[in-house]
Amino acid sequence: MDGLKILVVDDEERMRKLVKDFLSKEGFNVMEASDGDEAVDIFYENQDIALIILDVMMPRMDGWEVCKEIREYSKVPIIMLTARDSENDELNSFNLGVDEFIAKPFSPKILVARVQALLRRTAGSAEEETLTGGGITLDKVAHEVTLDSGEKIDLSFKEFELLTYFMQNAGIALSREKILNAVWNYDYFGDARTIDTHVKKLRSKMGEKGSLIKTIWGMGYKFEPED
Repeated sequence: MDGLKILVVDDEERMRKLVKDFLSKEGFNVMEASDGDEAVDIFYENQDIALIILDVMMPRMDGWEVCKEIREYSKVPIIMLTARDSENDELNSFNLGVDEFIAKPFSPKILVARVQALLRRTAGSAEEETLTGGGITLDKVAHEVTLDSGEKIDLSFKEFELLTYFMQNAGIALSREKILNAVWNYDYFGDARTIDTHVKKLRSKMGEKGSLIKTIWGMGYKFEPED
């Protein structure tokens, strides 16, 4: 991961420096932006940015607007930071295509661990592999999901990884703990809201095929293809 570009966007210089120092020690090439407008400009000028760490509350253009703008053109992994530990903020982040949500204050070491895990999964998705089941074709190379009707589904990185895990384990009941360990790939301290929110969004985007993801009450989920 040495040399990968990470864009850190926060209007607090102290916070940017803290995050940059920890990431730089791990060999990352860290770029900084102090507001949303500057972040968007830097992103368009550097198409090889591997990940964005984005604060919500900023002048001129807030984190929600930046995320929405970037998601129009790119699936680059985004970690959203917020000073408010709010369920609405978390849900809004995921609905906009954010891959991770971290409430301030946070441990810089935990942030670095999440960055590394997210980038490992990004690299892993480049393996040449196609999964099929239930009239769904998932192309890991092209990062595309196509239904048997020919319709392509636009998924966020996390939604894509979640569907990949489900399809790789078709017919197997998966606990929320297993899903967190496999898809999020870090020690997660929290409730099941994160998984449930992503599954709900994934089902919605899959339309009728969303019913193939079955809820196992009191446990987790199972992908049951019809074919």
